[in-house]
Amino acid sequence: MEAVLRLNERLSAVVWGWPMLALLVLAGVVFSVRTRFVQFRRFGDMLHLTLGAFSRREPTRPGEVTPLQAMTTALAATVGTGNIAGVAGAIALGGPGAVFWMWVSAFLGMATKYAEVVLAVRYRQRAADGRFYGGPMYYICALGRGFRPLAWAFALLGALAAFGIGNMVQANTAADAATFALAALFPGLTGAQAPLRTTVGILLSLAVTLALTGGAALIGRATERLVPWMSALYALAALTVILRNLPGAGRALGDIVRCAFSPESALGGAAGIGMRAALRCGMERGMFSHEAGMGSAPIAHAGAQTEAPDRQGLFGIFEVFADTIVICTLTALAILASGAKVPYGRAAGSELVIFAFGTAFGNGLAALLTAACLALFALSTMLAWSLYGERCFAYLTGGRATALYRALFALAAALGASMRLEAVWALAGTLNGLMAAPNLVALFPLSGEVARISRHIGQKPRGGCAQTVLY
Repeated sequence: MEAVLRLNERLSAVVWGWPMLALLVLAGVVFSVRTRFVQFRRFGDMLHLTLGAFSRREPTRPGEVTPLQAMTTALAATVGTGNIAGVAGAIALGGPGAVFWMWVSAFLGMATKYAEVVLAVRYRQRAADGRFYGGPMYYICALGRGFRPLAWAFALLGALAAFGIGNMVQANTAADAATFALAALFPGLTGAQAPLRTTVGILLSLAVTLALTGGAALIGRATERLVPWMSALYALAALTVILRNLPGAGRALGDIVRCAFSPESALGGAAGIGMRAALRCGMERGMFSHEAGMGSAPIAHAGAQTEAPDRQGLFGIFEVFADTIVICTLTALAILASGAKVPYGRAAGSELVIFAFGTAFGNGLAALLTAACLALFALSTMLAWSLYGERCFAYLTGGRATALYRALFALAAALGASMRLEAVWALAGTLNGLMAAPNLVALFPLSGEVARISRHIGQKPRGGCAQTVLY
């Protein structure tokens, strides 16, 4: 096991090294320029469209889910445990300045996510059952027959990655959250932790099975209800902490900016954290959080009831904004304003958030709130990734044997809650990085199509690709 972990750590260091981060940044810059900085130019339109979608009824258009449901499904996958433990880890390893570079990655990622969603709707295909399928494996093929192996590679990596970061890791996190809350509230019931983990795994398995049976439509309806409420619960809890520690919040914002460029002077040389560490931790954790460039979210957006790719692309911009600019920032400010003792230079996780919440709610309620948020975030991520994995598997098999994939996915959820997952965590990160490679290969040569669609706002996609028969 130790040898496998060391090997995967080396592989992960290569996959998520500076070349990959530079490529993701370059993608954000290219699409920002080619869309004339759509993330800023149409920011008001994005807020009006996405926030208004929660209160208005969308007219029926071709597609499997509403534009809002497509967005909440994709947002369910991105708003996850990384928004809690991931931000805490970024601050510990990269200092407060890492948060600034997370913001930079988000603003660039908005343009990349916009491009991914636009292309997903532009090149989606209709299956024999009337459903719409799309994502990187479809717009990769738009480059020509010679790129089909690359599309298959993305689909294979996506189907496998869903079992890791989108399933077993999440189930294990939810079980950890449940047992942590149990230990905090009832210290004498330590013997009940193993049965509780098993129960959590079974419940998650049943939830995932039900969602997969109902397809994208049921997952869309579930995430449409779950994502806003779980995000609001966490945001309100974090805001309460920030308001209770308001003077510290002002200092935290100053530290975030100062430490982005000179962490040594701001932190007094703590743990040897320099600008390079702040930049790398911030960019890497930001990319992990909002998943722009990875190719996962376009799979959900391809089924949206829309005929205007650019309009759906605005929902993609909102995903990155809500995930990183809003939720990750609230986590960072809550930690830094609360006076939590950050172990700079060493790994840290949700314990920093629990301490921060404890300053406003007390230790017991803070543990319960954090556990509830972690469990909800994990469940929503599993629902979204179950769709991603099945769609990737369907692409590889021509829509056959999906029942087998569903059964294995549900079984993995039950097992993941009780397993030690160090190797799965490490492998999941590597697979996610490998997913991004074929997606980015296709994005750059298709940037001209994204630019064309961005200039012709609201028009139907040229060529009628949405009517292509898939199987």
